[in-house]
Amino acid sequence: MQANLREHIEKIIPLTDDEFAFVASHFTTKKFKKHQFLIQEGDPVKYSYFVISGLLKLVYTDNSAKQHIVSFAMEDWWESDYYAYFTQTEATLSLECLEDTEVLCCTLEDYKKLCDGLQKMERFFLEKATSGFLGSQRRIISWQTSNSKERYEQLLKQYPLLFQRVPKSLIASYLGVSRETLSRLSS
Repeated sequence: MQANLREHIEKIIPLTDDEFAFVASHFTTKKFKKHQFLIQEGDPVKYSYFVISGLLKLVYTDNSAKQHIVSFAMEDWWESDYYAYFTQTEATLSLECLEDTEVLCCTLEDYKKLCDGLQKMERFFLEKATSGFLGSQRRIISWQTSNSKERYEQLLKQYPLLFQRVPKSLIASYLGVSRETLSRLSS
């Protein structure tokens, strides 16, 4: 588990063994079963999660109880309700396991200690946040300028493994189309 985290971090910054020991000391390991929630709407958000194994979905539920999939997270991805995490407010999103999942958890306090105690980690988290921001921007632009067929093709090209692990109904929800429309797009 710790090896996965170190390899992930070292794609961006090198770490000595002592530096990694410091980093690792700020994470705890948790295991969750399929359909179990890591975060539920209305609860405080204690952690940012690094996925070691498994698959998660981040969901927003609107006033009419319709669920909107904000994102999926698989191995080597970070996920949380980041607004609630950084503002220490109640979750507006839910994070649920689509498979049995193992994660490394980092509290906001530990996140801040990592950034204060090791400047390299501040750079690492900045790179990850920037990457996430750019991905969100691309998705917004895609929603505004692409039709459902184009969004489907972009998702398939970018994350082909997702289509093998996620039910089509959830892919449809993520793309903002009906299950029937997704069937037409994929044929």
